[in-house]
Amino acid sequence: MARIAAEFVKGFRALHFAGPCVTVFGSARFSEENRYYQMAREVGARIAGLNMTVMTGGGPGIMEAANRGAHEAGGKSLGCNIMLPMEQKPNPYVDRFITFRYFFVRKVMLVKYSYAFVVMPGGFGTLDETFEALTLVQTGKVLSFPVVLMGVEFWTPMIDFLRQRMLAEGTLSQADLDLITLTDSPDEAVAQIKRGVGVFEADRKKRPKHYRWLGEHP
Repeated sequence: MARIAAEFVKGFRALHFAGPCVTVFGSARFSEENRYYQMAREVGARIAGLNMTVMTGGGPGIMEAANRGAHEAGGKSLGCNIMLPMEQKPNPYVDRFITFRYFFVRKVMLVKYSYAFVVMPGGFGTLDETFEALTLVQTGKVLSFPVVLMGVEFWTPMIDFLRQRMLAEGTLSQADLDLITLTDSPDEAVAQIKRGVGVFEADRKKRPKHYRWLGEHP
């Protein structure tokens, strides 16, 4: 319990003043030549152009691409790593790199400071993070921030399953499916991110000012 509490405090202290973030998820296995790597790189640059911080898992592949795009555009870039049996080194494009022991603590950090999620093609971890984010929005545990799936060809079979099986069987509603934006367009992704900023800014005006209760790093 003490170790878990310490991890939360470490994350809150490191990220409290990170500014508005957009979290980009995706596979660590894509090389620089992959089309989705290049798409994530462009998205990272576009997020930086909105004066927002790009947050990723801090590793290779899609994570590196998004951090790289932000770095090349002169923006801020963060990495929230996880300790795994196969050690994952930080990519060279992050301004700050934080390593967590527990997946659930790491996911709290990736959600807490984000105004939107951009999800590139990935594996089990990407699916886990995507559906947890959608569940939090669906159940009202977080504000209705955008969840943008990029890679129409990759994600269409999954969307078809959600629509043709889960919606048809009544385990999802159309409103649940409407939480997802599927696109290949960085312009559409940026438009959704701006919508998320509007949601958070409206909520921010209702909140009290933030104080450095835990000695957060500026």
